[in-house]
Amino acid sequence: MQRQKSEEELETSDNYLTNYEDDFEDYVDDFDDDDDEDNDSEARDSEERLREIPVSKKSEIEEIQRAINAENERIGTLLPKQIQKEHEKEPNMERQDSPARGSLCGMFMDFETANQRQSNRNMASKQKKRSSELLRLIDLDFSVSFSLLDLPPVNEYDMYIRNFGKTNTKQAYVQSNEDNLERDVQTDEIETLEKWTQHPGDSILVSGGPRNSNDVSIDIAVTPKIDSQRLTNFLRSACQVIAVLLEEDRVATQPRWNLRSRQTSLSISDSCFQLNTNLPFLHGRKVSCLHVSQVQRQTLLSVHGLPEKPGAIQLDRKYIVCVWNVWQPSSPQKVLVCEAEVSCCCFSPSKATLVFAGTMDGSLVVWDLREDSRMHHCIKLNETDWIFRAPTFSTDGVLSSLNHTYPVLAIEPVSTSVYKEQNYGLSHLSSQGEMSGLSFQIASMDENGTLNLWVAVELQKVDLAGSQSDLGLIPGGKVKLVHSSTVQLNSSLFPKDILWLRTPQTLNIKFLPSNPNHFIVGTDIGVVSHGARHDLRVPPKLFKPQQGGPRPIRANAVDFSPFGKPIFLVGCSDGSIRLHQMTSEHPLIQWNDSTNGQPVIALQWALTRPAVFFVLDASSCVYIWDLLENDLCPVAKQIIQSDKVMTMVVLGEPEKTNGLLGIALAKQSGIIDIQYVKKRWALPQSEESEKLLLLLQQSL
Repeated sequence: MQRQKSEEELETSDNYLTNYEDDFEDYVDDFDDDDDEDNDSEARDSEERLREIPVSKKSEIEEIQRAINAENERIGTLLPKQIQKEHEKEPNMERQDSPARGSLCGMFMDFETANQRQSNRNMASKQKKRSSELLRLIDLDFSVSFSLLDLPPVNEYDMYIRNFGKTNTKQAYVQSNEDNLERDVQTDEIETLEKWTQHPGDSILVSGGPRNSNDVSIDIAVTPKIDSQRLTNFLRSACQVIAVLLEEDRVATQPRWNLRSRQTSLSISDSCFQLNTNLPFLHGRKVSCLHVSQVQRQTLLSVHGLPEKPGAIQLDRKYIVCVWNVWQPSSPQKVLVCEAEVSCCCFSPSKATLVFAGTMDGSLVVWDLREDSRMHHCIKLNETDWIFRAPTFSTDGVLSSLNHTYPVLAIEPVSTSVYKEQNYGLSHLSSQGEMSGLSFQIASMDENGTLNLWVAVELQKVDLAGSQSDLGLIPGGKVKLVHSSTVQLNSSLFPKDILWLRTPQTLNIKFLPSNPNHFIVGTDIGVVSHGARHDLRVPPKLFKPQQGGPRPIRANAVDFSPFGKPIFLVGCSDGSIRLHQMTSEHPLIQWNDSTNGQPVIALQWALTRPAVFFVLDASSCVYIWDLLENDLCPVAKQIIQSDKVMTMVVLGEPEKTNGLLGIALAKQSGIIDIQYVKKRWALPQSEESEKLLLLLQQSL
């Protein structure tokens, strides 16, 4: 029974396997019928896939197949009867398909996943095929290269070096960005700013960038500050030095042009030279006045009168003032012209940038040497262009009763410190806002005894069209004189007994260097008056000669000691010379016969020695006094007979110890000689001031 049963089960199992194979072949036929068009290609693809499957994948597939076969055997053993009953219940048509369905259910096959896998394999195969075809067409070409950093030349020179100057040269550009790395840190982020820079810079713009992190605008590098005033001073000094060196080179190459080459004809000097007055506009003009700057000792003023024979030059009816640098004697630095006859002149006390002059018609004129030469008249003479500067300001345009109505005989600068202590002069200004600064005061005195004090004012705004209020100011000028105060010297300086006889005439005025509040005035009665600008009474009132009272003698020259001593010299028309001190009415020393009765024309202290002074008389004789060597008579005498000397001024630099001391002599022919005296009178001696003070005390 059991054996029969087992035979039936085997038969049933054989039938099941036979039906499963038939059903699977039918399924494959159906699947092949649907894809009949791609049958050949899929066969080839399946073969390629089988060849492409790796060993690991094949082992997995074999394990899956063994598992499926084991499951099929188990199902065939456990459920043969159930499968047979199902076949009996179904129709014949369905019975043919049931083994396939049963086998499928037993195998648990996922056809959707298999179909998706098959599609992916087909797509991958197509992409691989296309890529293999494209790889044969695509190939990398390394023949073309370019630079990531292209920094072209920044100027024409670099372009030239790049194209033509590569021999023995090399240009290297460096970009440092290797440290620009990002790292994760547990600290606060540091605020940074990006700046740009260029080196070497072609201009002042060498760097820039935003001012802060919120500002995205580009900030151009700040232009370096330039001190224009300091630059101007440096250029002016440098130009003077260069001009002197060029002139010395010219002298070395052209000996005939050398004005210093001739030997001196005076026994009192070691060397001499002439200022070049042989110019077309200076022919036939006599020199009436000389003046040296108190600060720039090498700067000299010369006043030239009208020519004796009028010529074709437009300047024949004008008076000329020349500004010289004695180290450049070839030509004047500036040429100033004036319509009226100039009787006296001076420089500004702080620097030789302003020139003041008094005229015979009572007016005062001012020249600003800083003005642009295009503001003035240019005349071409002998193929050389000369600039003739008109006055910047003249008191002729000031319609006021405070102006001088008599010839101006003296004009003197007043110290800056004194002006700062007195501000009453500002009351005459229309507006203090128009001034950029007050520098000093100017004192002018006429022959009637009127002393006017003026304030030199520099305007802040310049009007090129001229000023409607300041009629005496040239269009474009910025310096003018503002009247400060007036002092009538005749009524304030002289006692009534002198005024009862006759009114003295004032001739010259000098301010005490140590205290400019005090001044002395030379008169035509042989006495020197003592006055003060702010005090009513100052003793002594008069400085008289040793013998006698007022008499008809002119005090032609007065001069204070430049070494701070309150002493001064007086030279008179009778040839007498007096040495006074400010605290005594009578002189310390008086020399009556030193010039043999010739009037003293000019008298001045030496600038390098306290005990030496120079005297010029009307007979063109120059005297040198050395009080330490001889206090009774001059130690040297020089007569100039060839050409009469009209006036004299002393040159020297007391700040230097080189012993350079000279005198400028203006001759009747218009020649200006510069004579450097011998070292014995120029070099300072040890304790000379103390010896001079002891000598003066013994004279009391």
